[in-house]
Amino acid sequence: MNNMPDGIQNGTKDSIKNSAWQYPKPFTKEIQINDDHVDRLGHTNNVKYLEWLEAIAWEHIESLGYGWDTMHKSGFALAITNTVLNYRIASYVGDSLVLGTWISFNDQRFKCGRAFQLIRVSDLKTVLTASMEFACIKLSNGRPSKMPSDMSLALNSGKPGSSSKKQGHR
Repeated sequence: MNNMPDGIQNGTKDSIKNSAWQYPKPFTKEIQINDDHVDRLGHTNNVKYLEWLEAIAWEHIESLGYGWDTMHKSGFALAITNTVLNYRIASYVGDSLVLGTWISFNDQRFKCGRAFQLIRVSDLKTVLTASMEFACIKLSNGRPSKMPSDMSLALNSGKPGSSSKKQGHR
């Protein structure tokens, strides 16, 4: 069963070279733009981009071994505190895109961040870059809390240059 939002598919495009990515070894998802993704202006709706960012973030943290089930059992989770999207060029119906993500920082205490890059396969142009920042919270009260060491280790394994076998193309 595929829990990804409409348009996201498992796998990667082999034509995306490492040199096209802003950081090495992204965790990736393919996206095929269809009629349901575009707005009145005829290009991809910004809400779709945000949905895809959230979806790949969850799939990536799952692949690092610290998904929702683990967070729930530990009593701690990561809550988004800031999201920035930088639209570089538009995408349209029929475009094939590849979305990549990485853990960009982890202070190993309360905060961590994630970077994203969306590349159009046909010309290897970057459609969008984005970032998210998260705070570790205690689920019982929703307040900021020091992140558990196993959460921090999982996040560190998703940073660019990490030697973790869990990081990379899917």
